[in-house]
Amino acid sequence: MSTARRGRGRGADHDDEHDEPDERWAVSYADMVTVLMCLFIVLFAVSNVDKTKFQMLANSLASGFGQEEDKGGADTSEGMVIPPEMETEDGIEDLTMRATAEYESLEELQERMRSALAVHGLEGTVEFVIDDRGLQVGLVGAETFFADNSTDLSGKADAVLDVIGDVLTTVDNQVSVEGHADHRLSAFPFPTNWELSGGRATQVARFLVEHEGVAGGRVRATAFSDTRPIAPGDTPEALASNRRVDIIVESDEEDQVRALIPAIAAGSGEG
Repeated sequence: MSTARRGRGRGADHDDEHDEPDERWAVSYADMVTVLMCLFIVLFAVSNVDKTKFQMLANSLASGFGQEEDKGGADTSEGMVIPPEMETEDGIEDLTMRATAEYESLEELQERMRSALAVHGLEGTVEFVIDDRGLQVGLVGAETFFADNSTDLSGKADAVLDVIGDVLTTVDNQVSVEGHADHRLSAFPFPTNWELSGGRATQVARFLVEHEGVAGGRVRATAFSDTRPIAPGDTPEALASNRRVDIIVESDEEDQVRALIPAIAAGSGEG
């Protein structure tokens, strides 16, 4: 009898174990719901970007990974770093002051050349332009400096370049000598206007280096053939204007400073 009771007791205990529901699935379900909630919070936060908070988060993450904080602003729409000096009115004013100082420096160089040419009665042989590249000294009229279809410098060309070269030796700017031609076909011994315009630019560059002592590392010669005319038409005056050699005394300022120079030159009545 006692044995039967013990058997019934074990059976009852066994039945009790299976009567209660298994709720272990609820733990996994709760974990999944928590993860989904975090995902939607992150998506909502990303869709409403606060630039200041984003920068703070970026700096915090950078510090956490042992990197320096980003002190400059970032244009997240273009992926470009904005220079710190451009973010304030003081920075823009500084750029303007630098551009003004650079313009005045180029203008002073121009006046020194103009005065020296005037002393020798050569002031009408060149044209000056100050722009975002620097000071352009245009040798007016190819025949003044070269014989027709020739790269040989004339006597007047030697005199003009001697004056210009004396001034160039007092500065450290890079010098670009650019040769141009009119649209007419070249003649023997030049296969095309590329050789003719390039030969004339090279002769001017060589004179500045070999006769005037301008450092060779500062000078380069470039040919543009007839690709950059400055005067339309076929009149003798237009053709002479397009047959030219330009000496560019290049500004050594940054691009964002040089970009302001044309407006300053226009306001000063130059150009």
